[in-house]
Amino acid sequence: MYPRAFHYHRAASLRNAVALLTQLGDEARPLAGGQSLIPLMKLRLTNPTHLVDLNFIPNSSYIKEDAGKLRFGALTRHGEIENSALARKIPILHDCAAGIADVQVRNRGTIGGSVAEADPSGDWAVALMTLDCEVACIGSNGERIIPLTDFVKDAYTTALAQNELVKEVVVKIPSPRSGGAYLAFKRAAPVYASASAAVQLTMQEGVCTDAAIALGCVGLTPIKVKDAEAALRGGAIDEKTVSAAMEAARAAADPQSDMRGSADYKRALVAGLVKHAIKIALRRARGEQVEVAPIYA
Repeated sequence: MYPRAFHYHRAASLRNAVALLTQLGDEARPLAGGQSLIPLMKLRLTNPTHLVDLNFIPNSSYIKEDAGKLRFGALTRHGEIENSALARKIPILHDCAAGIADVQVRNRGTIGGSVAEADPSGDWAVALMTLDCEVACIGSNGERIIPLTDFVKDAYTTALAQNELVKEVVVKIPSPRSGGAYLAFKRAAPVYASASAAVQLTMQEGVCTDAAIALGCVGLTPIKVKDAEAALRGGAIDEKTVSAAMEAARAAADPQSDMRGSADYKRALVAGLVKHAIKIALRRARGEQVEVAPIYA
């Protein structure tokens, strides 16, 4: 099926894009990688009258290290992050980028577009939720910084105003004693995951001094599992604490039964993913090089 007719506008800058969105009103949509918007338009599930193309905006795609943080331009492609030596400084980001769909999607989809879409089955928000992450936004009232934890409000709903855009995603580089892992379980590369889990640990002389755990695809937003984090924090990571974290993840999950599995199946799945991610994160916190790939059914 073809999308309905629309007017095409090519933005020259982010400020120009904001001005166009303000002028064109509610019937306008920004176009970044298009990996979510274009399929919806083809199915006529969304029918914008105007598209504002962000892809020709200069200097909107980059990965920079600055003052202990990594900065990702909104139009930075998943594939660029996958192949970035800088992004590998935070291994969980490489895990996430490298596991998104297939090469074609990774070469078009953008980190800014993914975060702004707030798809419950998306990858980036889950992985970023375990890190100190902020979203820089630009709108008609100027620029503002929003912590990621305050940015995602609900399924497909963020703190962005109608005429506001993501400018940059900023992630603080964890301490050298930290390690993380992002795992997604899916039937095949191009499809959404049945469930996903992200874990970031900080270790000091065998003691877990900090832990962050988030679940994806088992709720309307990424689920931060505070009980699981508390089970790991303040002691050694052993079979008992890992089991407690798994049970906390199972209890926190709020999945719906669908073609990707029953609710009970997904609860069991996230518990297993959390266990596996904790083991990888722990090894990475010890300085080991561990490669991670999506888990296929």
